[in-house]
Amino acid sequence: MLESPANTNPLRQRALILGSTSRYRRELLARLGLPFETAAPEVDETPLPDEAPRALALRLAEAKARAVAALHPDAIVIGSDQVADLAGKPLGKPLTHERAVRQLQAMRGQTVLFETAVSVVCQASGFAQTALATVEVQFRDLADDEIERYLRAEQPYDCAGSAKSEGLGITLLTQILNDDPTALIGLPLIRTAQLLRAAGLQLP
Repeated sequence: MLESPANTNPLRQRALILGSTSRYRRELLARLGLPFETAAPEVDETPLPDEAPRALALRLAEAKARAVAALHPDAIVIGSDQVADLAGKPLGKPLTHERAVRQLQAMRGQTVLFETAVSVVCQASGFAQTALATVEVQFRDLADDEIERYLRAEQPYDCAGSAKSEGLGITLLTQILNDDPTALIGLPLIRTAQLLRAAGLQLP
C-alpha cells in the first residue's frame, strides 16, 4: 500500500518502506509527510531465554527492518517493536480478552516501562541504525469492574500492555513520562525523523 500525502518531497532519492502491518505505525508515519509503502516483515517474535524487554524490542525492530530490506535492498526501511516491561517481565499483545484482563490486573498500581525501538536500514547504502524510546507509565489501582468495562469498550487486544493511551485507556493512568510523545502509541517520531535524516531523506 502506498501512502501519498499532499506535500511529498521531490528530492527524495530512495523509496521508503515501513516494515510493519500495524495501522497505528502507519498512521503515525504518515504525519511526516513522506510517501511510503508498507510490507509485512517475516520475523519470529518469540523472546530468547531470559531476554530483557529492552533487548527484545531492540532486536525485533532491527530484525524486522533487515527482513524487509533484504527484499528491497535499494529502499530505506523502518522496523519497529514495542515491549511492555513489568518488573523485568515482557508483556506483549494480549490478543484475547482473558489475557488482557490478566495483564491489567498485574499492572494496576504499578509503574510499567514501555520500550519502543525503531530501526532504519538501507542495504544499498550500508546504513543501519537503531534507537530506543522508553516511556514510564503509572497505572491507577484499577478495580476488576473498571478493567472489564474498559476492555469491553475499547478492546485493545492488539496493543502491548492492553491499554490505548491515545483513547479511553488514558483514564487508567496517573501519569506518563517520556521525551518522544508518540512512542507509547507505537512509533517514536522524533527518533524516527532523526534516523531518516541520517539515512539521507530530507523531511519537510
